[in-house]
Amino acid sequence: MNAADKILLLIAIAAVTLFAFKQTPAPIDTGVRKDIAALQTTAAALEQTAQAFQTGKVGIDSLRAIVARTRRQYKKVEFLLAYYYPEYVEEYINGAPLLHLERYDTRPVVRNPEGLQTLDELAYTSDGRAVALQITTLAQRFYTRYKNLVAGFSDQPVTAADAALALRLQLVRIFTLGVTGFDTPGSVHALPEAAASLASLQQIAAAIFPGEPGTILQQSFTRTLHYIRQPVAFADFDRLTFLKDHINPLYKESLRLQQLFYPEAAQAAYIGQYPQPWNPMSADLFAADFLDPYFYTGLTRAEDSDALRTLGQTLFYDVRLSHTGTMSCASCHDPAQGFADARPRAQSNIQGVTVQRNAPTLLNAVYADRYFYDLRAFTLEQQAEHVIFNPREFNTAHEEILRKLEQDKAYRAQFQKTFSSPGITRERFAKALSSYVLSLRSFNSPFDRYVRGEAALADTAIRSGFNLFMGKANCGTCHFAPVFSGLSPPEYRKNESEILGVLQDPAARRKTLDPDNGRLDNQVFSEASWIFERSFKTTTVRNVALTAPYFHNGAYKTLEEVIDFYNNGGGTGHGLEVKNQTLAADSLHLSVSEKAALIAFLHSLTDPGGYDPQ
Repeated sequence: MNAADKILLLIAIAAVTLFAFKQTPAPIDTGVRKDIAALQTTAAALEQTAQAFQTGKVGIDSLRAIVARTRRQYKKVEFLLAYYYPEYVEEYINGAPLLHLERYDTRPVVRNPEGLQTLDELAYTSDGRAVALQITTLAQRFYTRYKNLVAGFSDQPVTAADAALALRLQLVRIFTLGVTGFDTPGSVHALPEAAASLASLQQIAAAIFPGEPGTILQQSFTRTLHYIRQPVAFADFDRLTFLKDHINPLYKESLRLQQLFYPEAAQAAYIGQYPQPWNPMSADLFAADFLDPYFYTGLTRAEDSDALRTLGQTLFYDVRLSHTGTMSCASCHDPAQGFADARPRAQSNIQGVTVQRNAPTLLNAVYADRYFYDLRAFTLEQQAEHVIFNPREFNTAHEEILRKLEQDKAYRAQFQKTFSSPGITRERFAKALSSYVLSLRSFNSPFDRYVRGEAALADTAIRSGFNLFMGKANCGTCHFAPVFSGLSPPEYRKNESEILGVLQDPAARRKTLDPDNGRLDNQVFSEASWIFERSFKTTTVRNVALTAPYFHNGAYKTLEEVIDFYNNGGGTGHGLEVKNQTLAADSLHLSVSEKAALIAFLHSLTDPGGYDPQ
């Protein structure tokens, strides 16, 4: 055997060995197994301490200490439990401390929140004794729910490939829900909890990315842990440095190792075998492909094309789609206005009359599971149908639209060329419009380019503004990075709506609430509950500098007015009675310079793109 043959043989042996390693399910690291068992013991101690607190045998400090200990123990195993059981974890283990609905047949039933976030919030109320019974009940439920989860997990086959994906999702969770304070609404112990989670991830990374290939990742984890363990207050933590110099490098390096060791798992998810919005092949939290837009629409990646998008663009600007021949989609979504329309409420087809609400931007509109401020539409295609049938908007029907298009020789030719067969149908019409709206994606702002290492940061106030947005000002707990909307991480499957107590006229001497009932009146009868009164979709703040005026009623003319509204605690903070307000009523105590920094950051998210009308 010559030298060349020997080299080929060694390569073949190495390939077979690596293939075998990739395909073999790897048992999860025993350290994590022990942590999962240890949390059950801690949960039992939490239940006992809560009972002792209720009977006055221990004080509030002891209760808070065991809540903190339980939460840190949970953070060590969250990446796996939330990966395999996301719905159960959200419902019973660590969901947001908000009232929510469960459906029995078509009836909505209001449920109180459970889990560690709710316990964290209650343990830090001003009068813990007043909620002692509630704390005990929740601690008992948590112990029971967690025992059930552990019993199920014992039969869950766990592979190293799954753990690699779970690790990367947890990095997203740490940044978007952890260090923002979303996870710790009472204690604000976000940083020690993030450290506990990162230490666990480092341990599992050593098991699933062994040997020399994992060295760089291990070194990066060590630097990150050193950074987050520095003695710094929650409000002073530099989240931009944490993102750019630590989370993104961890995310990128773990992708390299994932592709080296377990490429099949990530690629299968990406190509749609296990469809999900998060793209496991993305290399940066602020990459343009971090989320898969095709997850959110009926249009598939294989169906989409430049020709389809061009057809959709033509339709978007065509006034003939409306019954009167006076309105197009661009009438309310003007690219010169960031695909909004600069009016308090969008225009209608009736002179001197508007529609009910402000027109939100269409930039990044595809990244949603629900549409309109009241979340009445469930798909991008359904959203267009509401406009088509609305008497104040297009006031027409698909039959009329298709008849007009069929009568146009240029449209007949364009549809035939795009779909490789003659015919203008409702389905083809919808796919074309969806293709164009889907193309209106905006992830190339100055801030995006800085985070990705492609450009410098022009204004130092932007750094301060981002840190405020993601920390002290609490903006990032509702406008989740990187989309900066209510699409909730790390799965990015569900849109949140919030009750803010928006004022009818913020400039009026006597403040009154805007009378719009929002989600309560969306005609989705399985959601017809008082907890959604005045609840509205949390829209993106990307390109917000282009899309004034603000909120569903367009009553706020400037970003300064919007920030003052939040700083003062919404409607409740203005002394009004707002049922179930989800915005904290306490003042944020933002200084003049802090408000200016927030606005500088918001301006840095401007990226209108090159979307020119025909």
